This record gives sequence, structure tokens and C-alpha cells, in this order.
Amino acid sequence: MAHLLIKFGGGLITDKGKLMSVDYNAIDKLSAMTRQLLDEGHIVTIVHGAGSFGHLKAKEWKLALGADEAILSEQNHAVSEVRADMILLNSIICDSLNKHGVETNSHPPSTWASETGPEFIGNIDRFTNSSSQIVNVTFGDVVDCRAPKHFGILSGDDLMVRIGKEISDISHAIFLLGDTEGVLSAPPDNPDAALIDIWHRGDQVMGRHDSEMDVTGGIFLKVKSAELIAEVVEDVWLIDGRKPKRVLQLVESKATIGTRVTI
Repeated sequence: MAHLLIKFGGGLITDKGKLMSVDYNAIDKLSAMTRQLLDEGHIVTIVHGAGSFGHLKAKEWKLALGADEAILSEQNHAVSEVRADMILLNSIICDSLNKHGVETNSHPPSTWASETGPEFIGNIDRFTNSSSQIVNVTFGDVVDCRAPKHFGILSGDDLMVRIGKEISDISHAIFLLGDTEGVLSAPPDNPDAALIDIWHRGDQVMGRHDSEMDVTGGIFLKVKSAELIAEVVEDVWLIDGRKPKRVLQLVESKATIGTRVTI
């Protein structure tokens, strides 16, 4: 029996460039994958990204930088909006999982976590499964921070790090991507880009971070987060989430198409 910690990337489940645009087909396929993993006797914990439900408004009002007195009123309104939008996206994902017979337990970070980065404050014990048939779900969110910052963006990738390192039975940490098969030798639109099968700590990322939309570090943070998790978890992968059968293949055969991250 495996315990899989799986990140549904924001660019996989939404159109990051179009405000609050959901890819229902992608979410449905991920829910079916989750159901099959449970049927095979595995435990699943899910972290999902924000995509266009969080990044666009967070970027517009500079929420990742914290409080700015010049626009504080607008920022406070944006904080409330992004939190509500993330609850909506989370409910869409949980509804899909429920329709596939998957019981979920949702953990909005704004209710239990504070500060940002992989050493954020919050009790991770909530992700210790009392039942292998219940899937814990959490997500990137706007959380409270100490003054003078007051608020900031807690990335789903940072949640992956703490859950992966602190929940002792995690066997696989898998980042599902929305636009590539794994870590590439060049940006995806470069015809010479090739999949890097094994990523070693210290290798250089040649990907592209679109700062116009993504406020949490993009592929750079994913690789860094994966390296941290690989300190304690043997199977850490970045995989094309558009092809969820590769996750099933990985569990069954211990190999698949994607990038395995090692230290």
C-alpha cells in the first residue's frame, strides 16, 4: 500500500490566463484516477493550486508582497475575494471527487495556517489519515502573516513540502503539471526541449516562469520543493497531469514518463 501526496497544478485544473476558468474535464480525469488508487488499496492526499482563481487577483494587488498602505483597502478586499474564490475552486474539485465516490475532508489554509514559505506555521497532523478511504484536500491560499506584512501567499508547493516531510508514511510525492511531461531542458515552446528523466539536486532549471500570471514561483519553486521532499521521500516526480494514467503506471511498475527528482 502506498500513500500518495499529489499536487493538482493550477495550470492543469484551470486556464491560468482567464479569470476563474475551470477545466472540468481535467478535474474529472483526476477524480477518476483518485478513485482507482483508492480501489487498489492506496491512500491519497491532495494539494491543489490556485491557477486563475488566485494568481491573477493576487498579482494585480501585490498580495504576495504583503500590506501596502497606499492600496491597503483594495488589498484587504482582494484577500477576501481570493479566499472566497479558492473555497469555490476547492468545492468544484471536491464535488468531482465525491461524484466518483471519493469522500473528502477539506482543509482551507486560511483557517489553520499562517506565514509563508516551506516553514510556515500550522499543524500538519491534520493530514494523518484516520481512514484510507477519506482523501484530505488542501490548497494554495492567502494566509495571515505577522506585521508589517499582515498577509501573504502560501503556495501549494510549500504545503507539499511540509506534508511530504512530516507525514511519515508518504511514499510518493507527485507534482502534476498542465503543460509539459516533466522538467524540460528548455521552455516547452522550444522545439529542442527534451524531457529530463532524472533531476539531481543542483541541476539548473531551464524552464520559464511567467511572472505576469504566477505569483508563487512556477516551475522553479516546484523543482526546489521536490528536492526538499526528496530528502525523506524516495519517489518524488513531476508528471504530465493531462495523462493521469501515468500516476497509476508509476505505482504499479515503479516507473513512468516524467521527471524523477533525487538528491
